[in-house]
Amino acid sequence: MKFGSFSIDDADGVVLGHAVKLADGSLPKGHRIDAADIDRLRSEGIEHVIAARIEPGDVGEDDAAGRLARAVTPDHLRFSEASTGRVNVYSTVDGLFVATRSAVDRLNRIDPGITLACLNDHVPVRNGDMVATFKIIPLAVSGAKLDAACEVLRATTAFEVKPFAGRSVSLIATELPSLKPAVMDKTARVLSRRLIASGSHLVREARVAHRVKPVAEALRDASGSPDKAPKLIILFGASAVIDDEDVIPEAIRQAGGEVVQVGMPVDPGNLLVLGRIGDIPVIGAPGCARSPKENGFDWVLDRILAGEEPSALDISGMGVGGLLMEIQARPSLREQEAQLVPADNVVAIVLAAGKASRMGEGGPHKLLAEFDGVPLVRRSVRTAIGSRASSVIVVTGHRKNDIEAVLSGLNAMIVHNPDYASGMASSLATGFSVEQARDADGALVILADMPGVSTSDLDKLILAFRRSHGHSIIRAVSHGKRGNPVIIPKSLYDEVLRLEGDVGARHILETSGVPVADIEIGDAAHLDVDTPEAVIAAGGVLKG
Repeated sequence: MKFGSFSIDDADGVVLGHAVKLADGSLPKGHRIDAADIDRLRSEGIEHVIAARIEPGDVGEDDAAGRLARAVTPDHLRFSEASTGRVNVYSTVDGLFVATRSAVDRLNRIDPGITLACLNDHVPVRNGDMVATFKIIPLAVSGAKLDAACEVLRATTAFEVKPFAGRSVSLIATELPSLKPAVMDKTARVLSRRLIASGSHLVREARVAHRVKPVAEALRDASGSPDKAPKLIILFGASAVIDDEDVIPEAIRQAGGEVVQVGMPVDPGNLLVLGRIGDIPVIGAPGCARSPKENGFDWVLDRILAGEEPSALDISGMGVGGLLMEIQARPSLREQEAQLVPADNVVAIVLAAGKASRMGEGGPHKLLAEFDGVPLVRRSVRTAIGSRASSVIVVTGHRKNDIEAVLSGLNAMIVHNPDYASGMASSLATGFSVEQARDADGALVILADMPGVSTSDLDKLILAFRRSHGHSIIRAVSHGKRGNPVIIPKSLYDEVLRLEGDVGARHILETSGVPVADIEIGDAAHLDVDTPEAVIAAGGVLKG
């Protein structure tokens, strides 16, 4: 390929390196000049153009990018159409992205104009996430060098997505007088949320004394259970493991298993234990795994759920990048460049689980108050059903039977949050854990006690989300002041699932770095009814 300034007299067939503006339009970058173009250029006094002449053996940028993509085994991957020399690669499953650095480096060193960029090795991804991009930098590259790059991709798995596979998970927690039962309750909740993306389920929990014999007995019981799905055992010790012969590793051995590794070069997560009983992995979780924040436990858990069998060599090689204390460990994917996909699948999640404590002890439930003869919760759910949302999920909790009774006959999925008393975070996690929500591009979170919100208000939010191609947080505002409902994009689901306590998603929305679009819906964005006086002032009639 010859690149440079070409005289108009010698420009037939060259490919423009830069766009050329003309009185009646323009010729874009990448356009191949023909005789008619030359006449237009001459008529406007343009004598030279910056362009490239494609020589025999060269391959144009889009054709070259497409050939690179076709050299990759397409299992669990989707490829965009080539545009401006780029092909983006997306995961088609929830799973673990795995890259072979040596292969990626080998490809990128063939020619600086042939590039492959991808995510870090062993990063969890969701269906639809971009995981890699091929980019041809010049307008054309050598066919011989392109063949060499394609051969690297055919000979070695440069990158892939290993889909998560569901397991039946047993939790064994050891007890000491110093460890409060509430801590173990939280541990089970946090673990259950970690398992959601893989379709795994916590099927049993045992709490035993922090001694070798009872822990070994619990391990034998869990490993011998008749579950059909592949098994996984997770051990949370009441006291940290500090030696290869400490309680947890020794219990694994006495249960007939082997200890693969004690300790890992990831902080937080140093005190992890990995073992096996037959073909069943056993993870002795470090204390930091009681927290929803990412730590070394996640790194090992993700590998196992993706079908890998981490070895001592694998774990000892996690030190580079293993300092997690001061970094945000789940990098946000940059926006798609070559292709913006529609965000048509928005699920509505109606939160109707709260205790309504401000209504007074033993008083009427605000969600059962009638507006125009219809219970408020039924009114809110009907509003969601009438919108452009693809499906509606209702999360119940306090007075579950009464709430579900007034929702009878509506086309909505009702899910109960047994932990509703712990606060809104658990209700959000319950709603976001439903399969329809996990598969959606975004979740429209609706508070069931907002009688002023209309179907047209919800449609405004959904339309704004679609226009952002699913990349923005959409927030209802009243006269510029933030309110509810909100649409949370899929990129933030993991953060929502890690929330704890009586908090909503506001902190995530304000600190995520994801663009926020405020949509004015008037007073409805602020009108909720938390007290008997508020219900009456809004036009409601107290019932039940």
